[in-house]
Amino acid sequence: MITIAFDGYSSCGKSTMARQLAATIGYTFVDTGAMYRAVTLLALRSGLVRFDDGTIDETQLRSLLANTVITQRLNPQSGQTETFLNGENVEREIRTMEVSDRVSIVAALPFVRTEMVRQQQAMGQNGGIVMDGRDIGTTVFPNAEMKIFVTATPEVRAQRRYLELKGKGENITLEEVLRNLEERDYIDSHREVSPLRQAPDAVVLDNTNLTREEQAAMLLALYEKRIEALQ
Repeated sequence: MITIAFDGYSSCGKSTMARQLAATIGYTFVDTGAMYRAVTLLALRSGLVRFDDGTIDETQLRSLLANTVITQRLNPQSGQTETFLNGENVEREIRTMEVSDRVSIVAALPFVRTEMVRQQQAMGQNGGIVMDGRDIGTTVFPNAEMKIFVTATPEVRAQRRYLELKGKGENITLEEVLRNLEERDYIDSHREVSPLRQAPDAVVLDNTNLTREEQAAMLLALYEKRIEALQ
């Protein structure tokens, strides 16, 4: 069994692709973006984020994080991986725009990244894992046997995210979603620790005009080719 790393921009469908591939080949799927969202939710609930300027009480968050456990479990009924914050299922709460607006800021904090990377590396130390995020193929698993970098145009990504949020009852405009994505892209790509970037040995998958079925077929073919090359 190998380690498969998915990286790329927000709302490219990384998690959907990675989850589907993991299910097809019988690997464990880990959504690392959800882990950073859980930390962001923790900070928001604890009143550690200033809403006027977005600054964070890093000292208090560091203290809270030391006693925080973030886990992911497969829901057998839905077939979806769900995120738990200290034992509480927070899958719905971490997908709100309130969290989306601040997750890149929280994720850029060095001590947050250090702790999340530590947990992620522990999860995948034995292989047989499909992990998606921003720095999986560059920082978490630089020696992963298969790396995919996912991208799509900002407009297409915003439309996908907008429809997802509207389906969950969020009162949001397409313009707000696009602005949020562009801000997150900039922060993710320019942060000091583990910035979002394509690993030199990653295969680029632009899914702007691809269906889910086409994506799944391409990824399975890449996986089978990689396994064959390693034998």
